[in-house]
Amino acid sequence: MTRPLTAAQRRIVDAADPGTGRLRGTPAQLAALVKRGLAFRHPRPPHDHFLTPAGHRAREAEAEAAPEPVTAPAATSVFAARVGGEHPAPESGPARLREVRGAWQGMLELRRMTNPDGATDRPCGWERSHLVQAAALALEAAGHRPATDGEGGYRVRETPQPEAVAVYAPDGESLRACAATLEGAGWQVGAYTEPRTRARYLLASPRRV
Repeated sequence: MTRPLTAAQRRIVDAADPGTGRLRGTPAQLAALVKRGLAFRHPRPPHDHFLTPAGHRAREAEAEAAPEPVTAPAATSVFAARVGGEHPAPESGPARLREVRGAWQGMLELRRMTNPDGATDRPCGWERSHLVQAAALALEAAGHRPATDGEGGYRVRETPQPEAVAVYAPDGESLRACAATLEGAGWQVGAYTEPRTRARYLLASPRRV
């Protein structure tokens, strides 16, 4: 289990700028947050530190948990977007919806802070190195239902192609809706048919410009 935040770390996270996620603290304190994946050091001078998507979620979870002791798993657990077909299927509901929305807002902020031109309409470096999770987050945040054992939904899978994921859906309408969401989130999308199964799927890759 991930260690809970210390009192000093909670104060730094809570005091982050609400708009940018910018942090203030000693070098050691900021380095500890970076090590835990809650903050990142901006590559350009003055090399300020900012909350990552996980850091934004931790701050939101701290606010929801107050004034109870900070022991809720949501405050420190690592978020994972649903790629479809998980065993067992994660729980869904209002808490999950809030978590997904918070993760997506954090991702947009990460785009703004790490893309060279500050653009939020196309994926950033983290998304390019976590293709399946990034595409799944865009789909889940837009309200698409991931596949489970009992019902159809989207499935995001790795492919042999560099910087590309495959997205499957139970029917043509769902597949087109997934394509529209990914395009709106800054992905290049094409529809294809598997030669053997004749199943339709999307091949999606992060747009660069």
